[in-house]
Amino acid sequence: MKFHNSIGMLLLLPLLLFSCDSSEKSALDKGISEKKAVIKETKMRNVSEQFKAYWFDGTAEITSYELVQERYGELRAGTAVNIFVTEDFLAEAQVKANNASESNIPVLKLNSTKNFLTGIYPYSIMTSTFNPVNTQQHALKVSNSVQEWCGQAYIQLNNKAAFEVLSHSYFEGEADQTFSLPKTWLENELWNLIRLNPEELPTGDISVIPSLEYIRLLHKTPMAYPAYASLKQGDSLTVYAINYPELQRQLTIYFKSVFPYEIEKWEETNATDPKDTLRLKTTATKIKSIRSAYWTKNSNKYVALRDSLGLN
Repeated sequence: MKFHNSIGMLLLLPLLLFSCDSSEKSALDKGISEKKAVIKETKMRNVSEQFKAYWFDGTAEITSYELVQERYGELRAGTAVNIFVTEDFLAEAQVKANNASESNIPVLKLNSTKNFLTGIYPYSIMTSTFNPVNTQQHALKVSNSVQEWCGQAYIQLNNKAAFEVLSHSYFEGEADQTFSLPKTWLENELWNLIRLNPEELPTGDISVIPSLEYIRLLHKTPMAYPAYASLKQGDSLTVYAINYPELQRQLTIYFKSVFPYEIEKWEETNATDPKDTLRLKTTATKIKSIRSAYWTKNSNKYVALRDSLGLN
């Protein structure tokens, strides 16, 4: 009996080995396919010495804005802050690297925050976007979170073989979702592209996934929508505008026409109700910009530094 069992196991062993090899091969092929997809879209960017001197000096650029935010059909006073900074990024995990390595990817990160009140309760919004510095490809990652007294929502997009989306919300029909989207322009990545090289901004008829903040606040389906983009350069300011006819949404960004292309203000108009002709405009106007290694200034003695940004 033991002999027959041994024969059976010997006959079964190749099948088991073949099964394991197939699984491993499938996972390997998937990984290779994803890497090929990333390589295929990669085009090197010419990074100037001027860019390196400004963005790799060990500090972040922090800019505060006076915010007038449309919400629930009314305008709300608040503040917005854009923090641009370069950092090392892990290609596979798509998170900030803790240690230096030749395999790390240098990225330009934008942490964009908004704070305003809707009556008795506050809103806090943050969006993080990570664009590779050395290559002309889509943002590697975009994440957005919205917190207010009714609840919180979070959405994250990762640039893999496709755009992989993870979404959580307290609203019915939006609870917990994971899905893929075909790659196309991301509205969020365009802000970083202004700082990297505005000549790379897309113009004309394009397909764009709107900002994750807009998708969350207006409960829109995360997908690409047809849009028209224009770029008008002036002596001092350049204007980049995106219009989404289907969504009745317009975004206009005003930035300096010379390096480092600081963003001076922006305007945003959305249809809260397609039948409503009232259009309230969200605006953000620059208060102050500073450069600082802010992560080293987390002691109480540095609270006064917020005065320099007009945030107190």
